[in-house]
Amino acid sequence: MTHKSKLTTSIVRQALATVIDPELQIDIVSLGLIYDVKVEKNSKVIIRMTLTTPGCPLASVIEQMVRESLFNLVEDIDHDVIINLTFDPPWLTDMMSEEARLELGL
Repeated sequence: MTHKSKLTTSIVRQALATVIDPELQIDIVSLGLIYDVKVEKNSKVIIRMTLTTPGCPLASVIEQMVRESLFNLVEDIDHDVIINLTFDPPWLTDMMSEEARLELGL
C-alpha cells in the first residue's frame, strides 16, 4: 500500500528517523548522516547522505534500511528512491543532534 497524500521532505525525514545505525544504535537523522532530501513531482525521492566513515562495512545494509523505511511512501523502493552517497563534506560528530551527542557521551 502506498502513501496517497502528498509526499513531503518532512514525511521522508520522519521515515528516515526510524533507521537505526547498527553500530551506534542512534537514528541516522539524529546522527547527521542525512544531508539533503528532495521529493520530485513524480514522487521520486532523492536522498543525499553520508556514513560515519568512508569504508563503512555496513554501507549496503544501511542503504537497504533507508529504502525499506520508505516502503509505504513510494511505489517502488528500488526505482523511486535514489541514494546519493557522499563524503563531501565528511561526517563529523558536530553534525549530530545534541541528544545523540549526549547519548554517546560526547
